Amino acid sequence: MKRQTAIFFYLIAGYLVLQFAWWMYHLVDLTTKISAEALQKKQFLMIVGEGSVFFILLLIGFWRIRRSIQKEMLISRQQNNFLLSVTHELKTPLVTNKLYLQTLLKHRDLSQEKQEELLLQAIEENKRLEDLIESILTATYIENERMQLKFEEHNFSDILREIGEDWAEKRMPIQFDIEPNIVLKIDLFIIKTVLHNLLENAYKYAGEDANILVYLKKEKNNVVWGVKDNGKGVDPQSQKYIFNKFIRIGEEETRKHKGTGLGLFIVKSLLQAHGETIVYLPNQPKGSHFKITRKLK
Repeated sequence: MKRQTAIFFYLIAGYLVLQFAWWMYHLVDLTTKISAEALQKKQFLMIVGEGSVFFILLLIGFWRIRRSIQKEMLISRQQNNFLLSVTHELKTPLVTNKLYLQTLLKHRDLSQEKQEELLLQAIEENKRLEDLIESILTATYIENERMQLKFEEHNFSDILREIGEDWAEKRMPIQFDIEPNIVLKIDLFIIKTVLHNLLENAYKYAGEDANILVYLKKEKNNVVWGVKDNGKGVDPQSQKYIFNKFIRIGEEETRKHKGTGLGLFIVKSLLQAHGETIVYLPNQPKGSHFKITRKLK
């Protein structure tokens, strides 16, 4: 919804309210002139009562239309950000791989070591492209309710540590606080996707010198796990939106860290299908804390 539409709506709403007030004034004035005293009072109360009800309904209608316009404008901004980010994320690995291939073709005298380095970088960019496509497909499967879960019993403590260590080898060292030998029925794809998304999120917004912690513990009848970091965290006004689709904090044109805005939406949706809940909490003394809870039966 364009800004001009919102301005037009507010002008029309203001005009109707003023016209209603003017109409009420003239109607009451006319009634006082043509009616007897008893009839005048009765008609006056009737006009005021019906007019008040109509006026309240009018205001409620304006309020609901205003909310709809604001929602449409928000969705439009989110979709615009999504298109900008996806265009960038798709274009970057394609352009980079093209550059690597052109380099290999033009400089055939490169050493074997240099050629292997360029090929490995090209493979890494291709993996980045695959991850992006996988995220979009996963979001589509979630919305169409086509996710097929495969629950199997695993030592969740070992699985969580293995996934975290595998990610850390490619990115940066992280810390673990994992209670041993917690056995659960889990879907490995969901756990891996969720933990990778949360770790990538921490890496993006907390920086390469971040202190990232993966934890797991039992609390009464619950299993609680999650990821903490010491970054800037999320401002209070944005916290209630971060699990929505296409939501990324800031403007896409100026935001430092690129992405699709699907990561946390996928995380929350997968965890709901997995029988778990996730909440965002400020970490202490600073940073983000994504806490996941699963009730034990």
